[in-house]
Amino acid sequence: MANEVKLYRTWSSPFGLRIVWALHIKGIEYEAIFEDLSQKSPQLLQYNPVHKKIPVLVHKGKPICESLVILEYIDETWKETTPLLPQDPYEKAMARFWAKFVDDKLLPSVWSVFTEKGYEAKKEALVPAVQNLEIIEEQLKEKKFFGGESIGYVDLALGWMAYLLDVFEEVIDLKLFDAHKFPLLSGWMKNFCDAPAIKQHLPPRDKLVTRFQLFHEKFQTAN
Repeated sequence: MANEVKLYRTWSSPFGLRIVWALHIKGIEYEAIFEDLSQKSPQLLQYNPVHKKIPVLVHKGKPICESLVILEYIDETWKETTPLLPQDPYEKAMARFWAKFVDDKLLPSVWSVFTEKGYEAKKEALVPAVQNLEIIEEQLKEKKFFGGESIGYVDLALGWMAYLLDVFEEVIDLKLFDAHKFPLLSGWMKNFCDAPAIKQHLPPRDKLVTRFQLFHEKFQTAN
């Protein structure tokens, strides 16, 4: 199986980790190929000539790009294992909607707090980020995971939040997430990170802090 499935990723990309987690939840063997994005391999450029980005899943020699697209491909291809998307058409459409909300609204708003220069600008950028967190919190009512009792498509899309928020907080020295304000999301983050398929494949926190400190310094000193 590992010969049939290859994943081009980096050690820290949250988009690549979505695929790592999904493959382990599904019990799919694969070969991980780690890319240096400052010197992209000919294979990556061949498999993703449009965006030239990771992650790329290669299955039986055919490449699939973009993390949410890859998650759907994995779910459709290995149907006999734990489903990631609901079977009901409406529920499936809602899962796609909220995953898109995460990528189009929530993640950019949190990243904006990280990249803004100066404390006051960061505080201002925090307002829409908190509003987006409030919207997501509402979707967790009476549920352990966004997918119900098991990790699903939306959980994987939002997975970066479970391990990166406190890294960002340490790097920028600003509170991004109040567990008292968001008790459901706080519980979800713990449940998500405690799941074996997730816990065993999280990047080392100290390396993440170092990496994002370098990112932050570049943003703060950029013209």
